[in-house]
Amino acid sequence: MTITVMKISQKGLYALQAMMMLARHYNQGAIRIRDIAYEEVLPEKFLELILLELKNARIVDSARGAKGGYQLRRPPAEIHLSEIIRLIDGPLAPFGDAEQLRSLIDRDAEHRSLYQVFLQVRDAAAKILENTTLADIVGGEKSKGRKAKKGAEPSVLPMVVHGTGQGKK
Repeated sequence: MTITVMKISQKGLYALQAMMMLARHYNQGAIRIRDIAYEEVLPEKFLELILLELKNARIVDSARGAKGGYQLRRPPAEIHLSEIIRLIDGPLAPFGDAEQLRSLIDRDAEHRSLYQVFLQVRDAAAKILENTTLADIVGGEKSKGRKAKKGAEPSVLPMVVHGTGQGKK
């Protein structure tokens, strides 16, 4: 049995940051990738790939030309954090696989209560992400124009998920 630390990927964090910026500027027209990258201190080339993925998923729209860029396709109150994380990182990947935890609960009687707690934590985290929209997290935020230190690592909250699918023998 091993312990695996799961966390939102760097790509997932960048996607959430870019989407927050677009939410803060909702209904103000398309915003250039360069401006998003500058305001959020994100690598422009990587951001291009992320925004293309979000566009293909019909979460953002793009416009070409002098006034081109990206904008949210729907209001920020209609875009849930879970939707973004699932697109970029998979089925709420940072919180572990619910089916794997359920399997461990069924197979490992000695540690069943521990796995049940992990599953409850995973389910609670998923519920929060499914019920939190971009509007919820940018509503009171007054961070326009904030600048992070170049090269500074964003803080990531890791979550420990127990098990590898191999039960106790």
